[in-house]
Amino acid sequence: MGTSFLKETLGKILDLLNIPYTDILPAQEGDFWRIDIVSENPSRLIGWHGETLNSVQHLLKSIVRTKDNLDRSPFLVLDVDGYRKTQEDNVRRIAEQKADFVRRTGSRIVLAPMSPYFRRIVHLHVANTPTLQDLTTFSHGEGEYRQIVLKLKEEKMKIGEELSPVLVKDDGLENLDV
Repeated sequence: MGTSFLKETLGKILDLLNIPYTDILPAQEGDFWRIDIVSENPSRLIGWHGETLNSVQHLLKSIVRTKDNLDRSPFLVLDVDGYRKTQEDNVRRIAEQKADFVRRTGSRIVLAPMSPYFRRIVHLHVANTPTLQDLTTFSHGEGEYRQIVLKLKEEKMKIGEELSPVLVKDDGLENLDV
């Protein structure tokens, strides 16, 4: 999978869907590809809560998986007009806010259910941010209800006590689109 293949294939998909764009900018970022789409009408590509963007992303992943005969779908993220980047930044910001709560109370906290993509963003952010090194994360639950639990690395627990995570409503993560 290379830059020219991604540009050409995504361009064909967008043309077939009659979705206007002016450029496609693939860039490899570590272990995944981020593909920024330049468009004068980004809302048309984003769709309702990102549904169109998600569908085009899924289709592109399927095509690449088939072409390269991969066991699993490649990790690539489509973005237009900074839409995904804004969501990623929001997830990181909320994780940092919740980290303050965990430190103040000593309680675990569970974030709203989110996709594997956004859970990965939170796990990596907590693991790689120097100011969050006193915390750790793990995923809990199944399927669409899988959530991140954020806790202190050195929890103070009484013998035989199990700490249940604190559920927080309206944490700003309800409308993630990936």
